[in-house]
Amino acid sequence: MPKILVTGSAGFIGFHTAERLLRAGWQVVGVDNLNKYYDPQLKKARNKILQRQPNYKFYKCDLADYPKLAKIFRREKFNKICHLAAQAGVRYSLQNPFAYLHSNLNGFVNILELARQHQVREIVYASSSSVYGDNKKIPFRETDSVDKPISLYAATKRSNELLAHVYHKLYGLHLVGLRFFTVYGPWGRPDMALFKFTKNILAGQPIAVYNHGQMTRDFTYISDIVDGIRRALAKTKKLDFAVLNLGKHRPEKLTACIALLEKQLGQKAQAQLLPRQPGDVLTTCADIRQAQKLLGYKPQYTLAKGIRNFVEWYKSYYRV
Repeated sequence: MPKILVTGSAGFIGFHTAERLLRAGWQVVGVDNLNKYYDPQLKKARNKILQRQPNYKFYKCDLADYPKLAKIFRREKFNKICHLAAQAGVRYSLQNPFAYLHSNLNGFVNILELARQHQVREIVYASSSSVYGDNKKIPFRETDSVDKPISLYAATKRSNELLAHVYHKLYGLHLVGLRFFTVYGPWGRPDMALFKFTKNILAGQPIAVYNHGQMTRDFTYISDIVDGIRRALAKTKKLDFAVLNLGKHRPEKLTACIALLEKQLGQKAQAQLLPRQPGDVLTTCADIRQAQKLLGYKPQYTLAKGIRNFVEWYKSYYRV
């Protein structure tokens, strides 16, 4: 039974990934710092679900804490790593730049260095569609230029890809980076638009709609993302080194997302139309042909079905 380290296991994507791996019979060691970027109770609730599984072990640890992380590596003897922990959020990075350097750069180097020392040669890690910046070429392909990020968050994610390449070339680690596109679904992050919109619509409060709603996003349901992660974990050694898009390849207008939410909630949104925010991109759209070819990745969920599932979870969790 393989043993895998899942970083960010109490986070949105990390939780779903750990849950899927546990169901498949893996031994999962989760690491998370349970920080207060958003409601820690939501993180603890996710983690509590995982802790019901006998093959799950959890360590509260900041990845930038090298001595503590090193002890975990010495104790657990991992076969693989799925690195999903990060300081997320584009807008938060405008006011809190050092949090991103601490977690996304220092933390990632610690993971790479300890993997090298302990001969954990297969690593799948999270990158982001934000690395494409204000790319005018649609859809975004992995071969497109990614040297002009427009947020610090994006710059740290691109840095992760470059650091991964260094450790691949110097030390022969097998690394697969996955550029996630606007992930949503049950147990999602409260700082994401879909979560905020749902909360405010139910409360009868206005929703902040930036760039006057003239934005499109390649909304990708969490189950599709986890399927892509699972496939990448199965083929890390064969792929050797790769960076792949994981998206839906079907961008939707933000206004369409709001309309679907209104339908599911049975309430109209009070849209407060605002200017574009610094760091925001106008559109995202993943070219997923490489992921289809190399991983057999095939997203299944429509936005309507995904939003329905999210709203059902939200109402159940918050008892509204």
